[in-house]
Amino acid sequence: MTEDKARTLVRDVQLNGHKPKIALMYHFMYPDDVVSAHHYHDLARGLVERGWEVEALACSRGCRDESVRYAQREYADGVQYRRIWRPRFRQSSFSGRLLNAAWMVLAWARVALRRASRRPDVVLIGTDPVFAVTSAVPLKLFSGRMKIAHWCFDLHPEAAAASSSIDPASPLYRLARAGCAMGYRRCDLVVDIGPGMRERLRRYSHGAAEATITPWALAEPSTEAPVDPASRNELFGDCAMGILYSGNFGEAHEFQRFLLLARSLRDTPQIRFCFAVRGNRANRLQEAVTDGDTNISFAGFAPADQLENRLSAADIHLCSLRAEWSGIAVPSKFFGSLSAGRPVIYDGDSDSDIGGWISRFDVGWVLGDDNIQAVAASLRQLADDPRKLSGLKQNAHQVYREHFAKQAMIEAWDDRLRSTIDGNR
Repeated sequence: MTEDKARTLVRDVQLNGHKPKIALMYHFMYPDDVVSAHHYHDLARGLVERGWEVEALACSRGCRDESVRYAQREYADGVQYRRIWRPRFRQSSFSGRLLNAAWMVLAWARVALRRASRRPDVVLIGTDPVFAVTSAVPLKLFSGRMKIAHWCFDLHPEAAAASSSIDPASPLYRLARAGCAMGYRRCDLVVDIGPGMRERLRRYSHGAAEATITPWALAEPSTEAPVDPASRNELFGDCAMGILYSGNFGEAHEFQRFLLLARSLRDTPQIRFCFAVRGNRANRLQEAVTDGDTNISFAGFAPADQLENRLSAADIHLCSLRAEWSGIAVPSKFFGSLSAGRPVIYDGDSDSDIGGWISRFDVGWVLGDDNIQAVAASLRQLADDPRKLSGLKQNAHQVYREHFAKQAMIEAWDDRLRSTIDGNR
């Protein structure tokens, strides 16, 4: 018996002689292709491997295509999926998102009404749908002994205010904050994904145990990812340096400084930029690119099974977060970039979580209005010095392995959840 298995067995005996049981509550999960669905399935599978009985309670509809329907019951990688049917309210509309949220919160509340032998020891609530954390209120009301954990990928209603969907001075915003505060204060464990988010969460005075557990990369090569020649040629041709933005491009993201950087490098044909994006601001990005932007191209969004090749095709990755979103969200593409062994050019607040990590670990550049020309000069030098660029790639990969790797994050979840059940705060 390995040391890990022995430790798991001891823990299981400590937890009243049975496997610890957890229910994961998230809107869209396996086999959906939304990024957070991959994270939650990875977590569920990792907990199964560590001796947990895992139940996943997700919606039966697809995220990007609401006409897609998944089986209401499915067993995958040791995880029991029990999917919740809901009406086809439009997720793309504000009213539709609110209706979807209300439906899922009420459906999850029914877990507390199960007989004691069927209740999980702990439930883990995510942040999709919006205001999902309010489900902690009925869960705690009807089953006070059940522990509640919350993994905060993004903050609501702060995200709605940052995207101008809700006026922060409005009664609706104050009501939403009050509802979320009730949910947070009934949690036993609140997990953020960065120090800035923890700071914002503390304003709710939730009193729960705290932890920072970041989302991991969907692809984790064991070494710095080698360049895939076909993908490289498709995105960048035969240039010396390829710079890539790959992933979702929505309300939290900005592109103006990236375009200014690319335009400052028009005189350097060996450096090219490519955007492989989808999201509600992708069209605005494309419209902002002019015929004179000959060093900028676009590519289709890469499915999960092609992601590693796509990320490895570039030498440097782009990542952005609008300043008003600092502490509200953390782009997961940052971790994917480091995992592939690629430094990052970040358009965002230098005091944000990603800005802090870039400075602390020397894994890229924080792009601002006052340093675009300086960053451009650094890129020109790197394009002429492959050995130095290789050193930056190796450092990025090493930083990921030491600080953000999936197995370490799942192990942290295992420890924190077991401690929560045991009541060891």
